[in-house]
Amino acid sequence: MSDQIQLLAPVDLGVVPTHLKFVGGLVPDEDGRIPRNVAGQLAVVANMAEIIEQSPVRPNCVQIPYFPGLNEADVAEMVEGFRSLDLKVHFILMVGGADPMNPADEEKVIEMLVDGLTAAKTHGVHDVSSTSVEEWMQEGATRKEGKDFEAAVAQNVRVHTSAVRQAELDGSSVKAWHIEFLRGGEFQTFTDIGRIWQFVQAANESLGRPFFKVMVDAAHCGDSSLSIPENESLIDEIAAADALGIFHASSKTTRGCLSTDDGWIGALLAACARTGKLKTVFVEVFHHEDDALAGLRALDPGHGIDTRDGRSYDEMVVDGLVEVGRRLNNLVARGILDS
Repeated sequence: MSDQIQLLAPVDLGVVPTHLKFVGGLVPDEDGRIPRNVAGQLAVVANMAEIIEQSPVRPNCVQIPYFPGLNEADVAEMVEGFRSLDLKVHFILMVGGADPMNPADEEKVIEMLVDGLTAAKTHGVHDVSSTSVEEWMQEGATRKEGKDFEAAVAQNVRVHTSAVRQAELDGSSVKAWHIEFLRGGEFQTFTDIGRIWQFVQAANESLGRPFFKVMVDAAHCGDSSLSIPENESLIDEIAAADALGIFHASSKTTRGCLSTDDGWIGALLAACARTGKLKTVFVEVFHHEDDALAGLRALDPGHGIDTRDGRSYDEMVVDGLVEVGRRLNNLVARGILDS
């Protein structure tokens, strides 16, 4: 069914396959093996083949979580499988069990990041992403302000630039590292685009080039304390510094059907497009019953709402690709994006 709607914009469009659930779909077992379906295929590769078959808009990229200690043969099979589907591969570097803002955890965090960066180099991946500025859902964490915030930024700069150097990324395939902030409750300190921009700006100054980028996730922007106009203004500033990164088309609070986002995707996608620096857009939907995200449902019951409206999760992701594809095409029709 693919290619019934031809993408007119010079923008990559793909999927973050979180709709498969982390538990059972993406998280490896204790031996680092990636989940497989009953036919023995890697579940995430098989699912992307199904999405391509079903979608009137053909995705051309996929953004996949990379966990430290993954089985190397499985990673190679996964990357080869995606590329056999003509998908550009992006890695999301997963970091857990350590706080990047805590100097005592510095070496542990760097080790996990270098593991993922080295894998990206090995497999010719051009873009990596991460939420590696703060520990997720850390019990007892409080928001850092003033000098404490400045220290958190400085520590994160030290961690991330050290990882770049230790992974020897200069001259490698890896051309950009996209940094994502999270909503309040998931994070306490880096919870809006302005705060993550302060880190990215400092990291790029330390590195001497705009290697780090700000990921614009419409869901997290919508759940932050900043308004749409405030986000739009910061997007302009970030793009002017050549630090605008990947766009996530994902709905605030529910993280489900894109129809639940109350206008944030459309507004911020257009804002990114107007800068002329928009390169990649991913549709991202989370499963409302994922065991790994029980903490999010406890944080906000809205995350547990079933937004499928009678569809399967695959069908909902396909609907998201169609909606975002239409938006991109109409940004071209309106002269906001080049064709």
